[in-house]
Parts: sequence; structure tokens; C-alpha cells
Amino acid sequence: MRRAIELAALGRGMTAANPMVGAVIVAPDGRIIGEGWHRRYGEGHAEVNAVASVSPTDRPLLPRSTIYVTLEPCSHYGKTPPCAKLLAESHIPRVVVGAGDPNPKVNGRGIAMLREAGAEVVTGVLERESQQLNYVFFTAMRHRRPFVMLKWAQSADGYMDCRRAAGMAPCHFSNALTSAATMKLRAEAGAIVTTAATVSADNARLTLRDWPGNAPQRFIVDRRGVLTRELAVFQEGAIPPVVLCNCESPDELWRTLYDDYHITSVLVEAGPRFLDAILTSGQWDALRVEIAPFALGAEGEAPAPPLPHAPVISDSAAGANRLLLLSNNPLFCGADS
Repeated sequence: MRRAIELAALGRGMTAANPMVGAVIVAPDGRIIGEGWHRRYGEGHAEVNAVASVSPTDRPLLPRSTIYVTLEPCSHYGKTPPCAKLLAESHIPRVVVGAGDPNPKVNGRGIAMLREAGAEVVTGVLERESQQLNYVFFTAMRHRRPFVMLKWAQSADGYMDCRRAAGMAPCHFSNALTSAATMKLRAEAGAIVTTAATVSADNARLTLRDWPGNAPQRFIVDRRGVLTRELAVFQEGAIPPVVLCNCESPDELWRTLYDDYHITSVLVEAGPRFLDAILTSGQWDALRVEIAPFALGAEGEAPAPPLPHAPVISDSAAGANRLLLLSNNPLFCGADS
């Protein structure tokens, strides 16, 4: 199962809105004869790829083998046929499952289908680890909203910007290492959320650059209708950003993204007022704060929100900068961020 979890993680950033899943097939003599993981949304699931990887020489061993899979095999027709049906038709007699699938379309039905076909099904093996691997998927299924990560950068004395004249560039806090880390976060998020004030002040593009993966969809909250289409965010990126005008609270915003746009993970890059409103609402899951090694003093502008009372799961150095990672979600342990 640990090997299956390792395989599943190879699909990070490529499977949304599906979960990451890994599968390992073990022959009666203890040999691994098949492995697979869900590589990309819309393509074959882990179980399909694992069965397909078994060599012709080893295929006669399937009716005596065990498959380890990190998440309950699906039982419904979606973009691919049900994996539970495939395993039953492959005559694999024993299925070991990491975690049950919280998706209402599955939620025990895959396990029931396998048992009805005569397979022995063992559940709950490394269950916590399997859930933590898919903290985004489990959060979205359980709470019917996206997994929400907040991020900001600030000076050592707590300012998110410096005093600027019109047309002056924003204060730069990040270094090459932390800039790359931000691109990694963007690549793994389904959407970036910001505000009209942030886009207008910084002329931010919010695109994915110099990092592999899928570019997240961009959403801009503009309650006052102040955005102009000359801004860089409207000129760059394959897909134009979506402007939202009627979301009055974080809860309403997350429900809109989840229900109307099928977004399961969000990275929020915005100013202190918007970030503080989300922190105050409690509708967030993780927070990454980058602290530059210099103070702005009297030149400081836009004080950062106070850090919430939440577990600090990582406090590390990135060059001369400090990175703090906090969690408001028991499934998020930060190992991949």
C-alpha cells in the first residue's frame, strides 16, 4: 500500500477534479506483477493501468493475486468504465483498499460490487495516509467547497507592500526559490482567486510560468465593477479570467466556484483585507506566509493580517526568506507544498 501511495502521488497536479490513485498487483509468490496510477483526468484509472501493465506471462496469475489500491474502486460510468467491474472481470480474488471513496456516486458501492462478485475486500489499510494524499478531494467531497490555500509575502515587520507613487511597481519580497514554489502551488491548484484591487494595483498576470502542469483558472472578485480590460490579466493566458461581481462572503464565493465551475482547489493571492475576511470566516484550509529578511518601517503599506491560531506544520528557510505553513484542515500535513 505504501508503494501504491507513492505511485498515486505521481499524478499530482494532473488529475483534478479526480483524486490521485495508485494500484499495485502482487502475485501469490510476493512479486509485484503490475503497477499503475491515475496519470491524467479523463484517462485510465490506476486499476486499469495496473492490470494493463501485467505481462502476458504473468496474466494467468491474476486469479490468485492481490491488488492494493489507495482509494475504493469506482462503481459508476463516468469518463471511464467502473474499475470495480474491471477487477471482477479480471478475477482478482483479493482487493486491499486504503480509503473509502467519499464521492456520493461511489461511497461503498465499489466495495459492495466487488464483494458481490466474490472477491475478498480488506479496507482501511493506511487509511489516514490515503486520505491525506487526497486532502483536496476529501475536503471537496465532504464540505462541498474547494480546498482553500491562502498565500502572501511580507516584510520582516509585517507589511505586504511599500508606499508607492502612481505607476510604481509593487514591493518585491520573493527570491528565485520562493517564486518557483509559488508556480508549483499554482500548477497544483484548480483556480487562483484574487480581487480587482490587487489586479489593478499590481497589474498581476496570475499565470503559470516556468513550471510544468495545467494553468489554473483565474477568478477576480470585482464587486464595484472597476476592472478595465487593458490590464495584463486580460491580455495573457490561454483562458480569460472570470470576473465575479456578486459574491458577498467567502462561503458564497466557494459555493459558486464549486457548484458553478466545478473547482475543487483554490489558491488565494490577494490583499490583506480580502485575506483577513477569509481567515475570519474560518473557510480556509492552509496558509503559506513568506517573510522577507528586511523591514520597511515608515515606508511600509498594507499591514498583513494577523496570523491565525492554527497549527504551524512547517517553518523553513528558502534562501534568505522564511516560509511558514499553517493548517486549518486535519488532512493537510503540508508534505507536498
